[in-house]
Amino acid sequence: QGEFLVEISGTTVTITCPLEDSSVQWDPSGRKGDREERKFIMKDHDSTPANLSCSLGNQKRRLYLNARVCANCEELDALTVAGVITADLLITLGVLILVYYFSKGRKGRASAAGDSRPRGPKMQRPPPVPNPDYEPIRKGQREVYAGLQSRGF
Repeated sequence: QGEFLVEISGTTVTITCPLEDSSVQWDPSGRKGDREERKFIMKDHDSTPANLSCSLGNQKRRLYLNARVCANCEELDALTVAGVITADLLITLGVLILVYYFSKGRKGRASAAGDSRPRGPKMQRPPPVPNPDYEPIRKGQREVYAGLQSRGF
């Protein structure tokens, strides 16, 4: 029919029995806790698994509780988490815009100290100096290289 409702806050675990009467009997199987109507409250729970049951007349419900708790954890609601994420995105967007505008203004400027020669129109690089060990082939002078034919083995 119903389900157990388990609430965890710090090291306090509150379990609500699904049976619909305030005279519910709890069997905590050796666990210490306070009983309030349909609720069983375990303060300073140590995260060890527990078998609990609640009964009303001949109806009995059992629960295996394996809840992890921590003493120094902070609870955050959905609004706080959404606010932190939104603030992070806005700050990131602001930094992105600042970087864009500062880098936009530097595009046309020459570097200040790195290059001291004047910048004019780009000049073409002269052709490389020919190696003096090789003589270029000129028209009509093929006899210089005539003796370099491939030889068969």
